[in-house]
Order: sequence, then C-alpha cells, then structure tokens
Amino acid sequence: MGETAGRGHQPRAVPGVPGISGTPLSPAPAATAPAEPGAGEQKAASVARSGALMAAGSIVSRATGFVRSAVVAAALGIGLTADGYAVANAVPMILYMLLVGGALNAVFVPELVRAAKEHADGGIAYTQRLLTVCAVALLVITGAAVAAAPQIVELYTGYSGAQAEMTVAFARYCLPQIFFLGVFTVLGQVLNARGRFGAMMWTPVLNNIVVISVFGLYLVVGDGGALSSAERALLGWGTTAGIAVQALALAPSLRRAGFSWRPRFDWRGSGLTRPLRAAGWLVLLVLSNQAAYWVVTRLATAAGRRAAELGIDGGAGFSAYSNAYTLWAVPHGIITVSLVTALLPRMSRAAADGDPLAVRRDVSYALRTSASMIVPAACALLALAQPVMTVVYGYGQTDPGDVALMAGILMAFAPGLIAFSGQYVLSRAFYALSDTRTPFFLNLVIVAVNAGLAVTAYWLLPARWVVTGLAGAYSVALFAGWVVTALVLRRRLLPPPSATVPGQRGRHGRRSRRRRPEPLWRSASAGAVARLLVAAVPAAGLGYVTARVTGGAAGAPAAGAAGALVVGVVFAALARPLRLTELDAAVSGAVRRLRRRPARG
Repeated sequence: MGETAGRGHQPRAVPGVPGISGTPLSPAPAATAPAEPGAGEQKAASVARSGALMAAGSIVSRATGFVRSAVVAAALGIGLTADGYAVANAVPMILYMLLVGGALNAVFVPELVRAAKEHADGGIAYTQRLLTVCAVALLVITGAAVAAAPQIVELYTGYSGAQAEMTVAFARYCLPQIFFLGVFTVLGQVLNARGRFGAMMWTPVLNNIVVISVFGLYLVVGDGGALSSAERALLGWGTTAGIAVQALALAPSLRRAGFSWRPRFDWRGSGLTRPLRAAGWLVLLVLSNQAAYWVVTRLATAAGRRAAELGIDGGAGFSAYSNAYTLWAVPHGIITVSLVTALLPRMSRAAADGDPLAVRRDVSYALRTSASMIVPAACALLALAQPVMTVVYGYGQTDPGDVALMAGILMAFAPGLIAFSGQYVLSRAFYALSDTRTPFFLNLVIVAVNAGLAVTAYWLLPARWVVTGLAGAYSVALFAGWVVTALVLRRRLLPPPSATVPGQRGRHGRRSRRRRPEPLWRSASAGAVARLLVAAVPAAGLGYVTARVTGGAAGAPAAGAAGALVVGVVFAALARPLRLTELDAAVSGAVRRLRRRPARG
C-alpha cells in the first residue's frame, strides 16, 4: 500500500491511497538570482505560518474525528457488523482514488501553478475546463459504482449470505460519496492555488459533526441488536451526508476568492492532454496500491470470519485494522501533510525554473522538520497504545479484549509512521518535478513487500494475530520503499552539469562542474533522523513504564497523559546534547513565549 491522509477525517482516505493538497506561496527565486537578505528566513517563516494554519484546522478535524471514531465503535463494536460498515465506507474512497483521485491530488497543484504562470488570463479558462472534465468523470464513475455495488463488495470481501447483503446495502448508500469526494478535492485545490488554504482543512470538521450526530441518534433509538433496513439507511446515508456537507461548505470561500465555476466543454487543443498523460502514471500507481490493499482487505475480512468461527474474544478483522490505522495516521495528517502542502507549490515553481538545488533544500527542510515531530509521535503511539486505544475506542460495544487487540495493531503500525512520513515528502518532490512515472515504479517496492509479507502473516499467524501481522508488514514495506526512493531522488536532485560548486575541485585542480552525491547516510536529513531515533529509545521505554505504573491507579486517561509527558520531556532534554536542531528550536521558542507571557500580563 502507499500513502494516505487518514480515514474518516481530513480528507477521509483508506490505507494505501495517496493524497495531497497544496497551498501556493511566493515563488522561489531562480537559481541565478541573488538572494535578498533574510529571504531564506522569510520563506521559512511563510511556510511555517501556512503549515501552522493548516495544522490548526487538521488538529480540530482530528479531534472531532476521534469523537467520531469512538461513537462509531460504540455503536457497532469491531465485529462482523462493523467490518461490513468499514468496508462499505472505505470502498468509495478506494474507487475514487483508483480512478481519478490520485491523479487529481498529485497533478492538480503543479498544473495550476504552471497555467497561472504561462497563460495570459492567469489560467482561469484552463481551470474551468479542468473542473468540467473532472465533474463529468465523477458523475460517470459514481453511477457505474452504485450499479456494480454487489460485484465490488464480493471483490473485496468474499462475503456471502446475510453479511454480504448488509455490506452491499451499506455500499449503495456510501458509494455516492465518490462524487462529493471529487468535488471537495478539486474545489479545495482551486482555493489553495489562490492562496485560500484554510477552508479545505476546516470543513472536514462539519463532516465529522454530521456523522457523530447520525451515529449518536442511532445509539439513542437503536436496540443494539441486528441492524434493520431503516438503521442501515440511516447510518449509510448519514455517512454520505457528511462528505456532501464537507464539499459544499467550500462554496462560500470560493466566492470570497473571486472564483465562479462555469462549465466549459471546449476541451480540444486546450492543453488538457498534458495532465492526462501525467495522470496516467498516477492511475497505475494507485492501481498498484489497490492491488496490495485488496490483498490486505481480503485477508483481514477472512481473519475476522475465522476468529468469529473460533469464538475468539475480540474482533480480529478489518474494522480493528481500520480503527488502528485511523489513529496511527493522525500525526502524519497534522504534521507532514500540512507542511508539505505549504511547500509543494514553491517546490513546483523551483522545478519549473530549473533549480534542483532549491527543490533539494525544500525536501531536506521538510524531512528534518517533519521528523522532529513525527518520531516523538511514533514513540508515543508505540509506548501508549493501550491507554490511547482505551480512551478513544473503549465504549459501548467495544470490550477490553477488542481494545487490547487494536492496541497491538497500533504498536505494529507505530514504527512505520516515520517511513510513511518520509516517503510522503519524497514522492511529492517527484510530483513537483512533474514526474509521476518514477514514483510509480518506486511504489512497486512497497506494494510487493507489503503484499508478500501480508500473505505470509495470514498463513503463519494465529487468527487473533493476523491483523497485527498485516500492520507490521505495512511498516516493513514502508521502510523498504523509503530507502529506495531516497536513493533515486538524491541522484535526481544533483546540480546540473553547468553548475559550479564553490570550493570543490576536480582531480586536475580545476573547479568541479558537478558535485558528487554524498552518501545517503551522511546527508543532513539522515543524520537528523538517526539522532532522533537515538532519543526515541529512552523516550519510548520511560513513557511505557510510566503509563503502566500510572494506569493501574489512575486509569487510562491519566496513564496516557503521564506517558506522553514523559516522552516529550525526554526528547526536550536530549534535543541539545544530540543536536536535534529543529526540535531544540521549537523547545527554545516555546520557552521564550512562556517567559514573555507573564511580563505582558
């Protein structure tokens, strides 16, 4: 499987589906232009402000997403009923990303940036045509998917009888989400291209509120037994209504940005073939991701059926895997996606100006900055999986056995968060270079390793532990793909042959015209991650012990808070000795703000 943003929140995604949104910043200077004093600091501050605003929206969205996940788990548990709903709710995003979404996400921002720069009207007509093509494609795909709901469910689950009937019913209610997911993506990208990036990060909160209300109503009126046809309709249509509200809520921001969409069908000779060609490789990439995701879904649903037949306490199927994945992806969505979203347009402009060194600087900055927060987050998920899962999912139909199972899955996912974030940064660098072909071939590494290890886990592990093995397989696959992608991108971003590197001479004493690539393990990014991992060992160990000691007397919330505090303190204490520059800067800045606050009072 490949990359995602986080299922059910902002925007909703499923394991193994790539996604991106972007926010334009001021163009990066060309390679030959002299830098103004303080220009680097100003650009870094601009990226930080943009990322911070998006991260704020993402945090609120994820917070309401936690409530959403807890309410859904309280209503359905993590047994076969929850598996059916989880599959039906995942299928719209699977098909959307498979057929059009992955291409839109990766191609839209660079194409809009290029059109605004090259077209006399600022790319307005081009944008109108591109939106029209997308709308027509989404309507056709949505209609075909609803008609083929039984075949789609059979493909992904192999269910039969009442379980298949229930899942198909849910799928028919949820599949119209495809259209609204596409509308949300394309309108959000138009806003981002116009410098309005807040709405796309905040409107998913409305989606979560709608779903929370629908499942809350079910908890009030439902009897906790088998779902009736009316209850299926309530939950299914309610979930789709959340996505519709999320998409339509972008309209006021579009009006304020001065954009009004008018369908245009004069597609011939309009330059739309370029993004369509680039999108072709993205379709292949998503298709390869979905091959692995199909394997995981089939194995997880089969494991859930087998566990139920054996009477194993604790649902060991797809919904448990999905719930753990949703929680695991939260730091990535808040930190890495927000940061890279702010950087992508600038990287795209630098690539269009033929400045690979500027792209390389942005990639290094994104890797180091995101890792300074992602590594501590991965430590916290690993050390505090049990109390965190208890706080988020330990209600209603979810019993302690279910929580323990999901905690184990989250622990298996946790290390992979570091590679997941790093892979996301590197793949977006390729997209900024308008190269969607190379990421497809690199992604095959993740797909092959993930699918192979997933099948191995299914056959070798007991039914209760299969989904945990599937999560571990994904983590291993992500690390393999991250390393290979880093090696390829490193060579791609070498200075051009005409570039002179000051202070470096060739073997005849002349200045070298092309710098040799430094070993990957000696790069600034690799060194920063390595030092963070050194700090991670004591942080995770002390956090786990603290949570265990605290939990017995004070309960899961206190255990999670105490463990998280210890993890944070350990990283902060080691930031300066281990030269964790980005983390040290963040800690120092927080301390300075705290010291100034009383003085202002």
